Amino acid sequence: MGTQNPNVHPHAQARIAGNKRPNRGHRTGGLLHDNSRHTARFTVIGNHLAQHGQLSLLAIGLGTHLQSLPKGAPADIKTLTARFPEGATRIAAALRELEVHGYLRRERVRTPAGRIVTRTVSCNQPAAGRRHAGTPAPAPAAGRPTAPEPQRRERQEGQEACEGEEGARHGTRRKREPRKQLPDVPRPAFPAPELLRAATDLLADLRRHGSHLLLSAVDTAHPAPGVAAWLERDVTPAAVRHALTTDLPPEGVRRPAALLAHRLAAQLPPPPPFRAPVEDPPAHYRMRNCDGCERGFRAPESEARCRDCRTNPQEAA
Repeated sequence: MGTQNPNVHPHAQARIAGNKRPNRGHRTGGLLHDNSRHTARFTVIGNHLAQHGQLSLLAIGLGTHLQSLPKGAPADIKTLTARFPEGATRIAAALRELEVHGYLRRERVRTPAGRIVTRTVSCNQPAAGRRHAGTPAPAPAAGRPTAPEPQRRERQEGQEACEGEEGARHGTRRKREPRKQLPDVPRPAFPAPELLRAATDLLADLRRHGSHLLLSAVDTAHPAPGVAAWLERDVTPAAVRHALTTDLPPEGVRRPAALLAHRLAAQLPPPPPFRAPVEDPPAHYRMRNCDGCERGFRAPESEARCRDCRTNPQEAA
């Protein structure tokens, strides 16, 4: 019982849960990982993008870079060409790959100023629509091209999920919600035309302090009475401009007219204190001699004679 059998093989080590294949990197020269936990400035990237079987390596890297950018960062071809050594042709082709596979979409939207701009949207889960529907999304296998029809159907469902259009597979579109009304603004007690004109000019000049404060003619007419109410309360135009343009959101303003109307109503200053009219002090004239009787008297420079000489011109003569 105390003798050990040297021919018995040692017991195998327990396999780590989730690792179905033994690590043979030390014998085959495969990949090893030296990982450290990130605590700041990191981005979670799905393996469906990092190990995509149909995307090129440039498209995978560009998709990873776009997902790591903050909201509002420029993502046009000119900016990406200046950032990376690849040319504009290769970067444009990689963007088209990401767009085809649902990781990117470009929308043309109209700004409040009436301009048409292109908005780039990066989607981190293009196959979210399939998972929400209850069917598991197939894991992409490196080097194995999938069938054209399932790939096209998965890409279509992923784009529909990223765009957020419920029921797009059945040909229906989500109805656009009605635009909310602008907040009420204070009104001046005496809406003089000159006061309203000065308020309109002040609102039109806000574009010089930020392109996102460019207002249309309709949006300018709504907060103009509120600005007039501020000016009526002895607030200088510089103070009104400072109250409307200070501490704006860093990501920009979606509806500048609504923000301005809210600030005009919430930060309305009180009326100025009552001040009694100040009477002019009595005039003090210097002593001078009358030209008629040589008496001294006080009078304006225009008066050469005293009061007696002016009332009795015969005696003065």
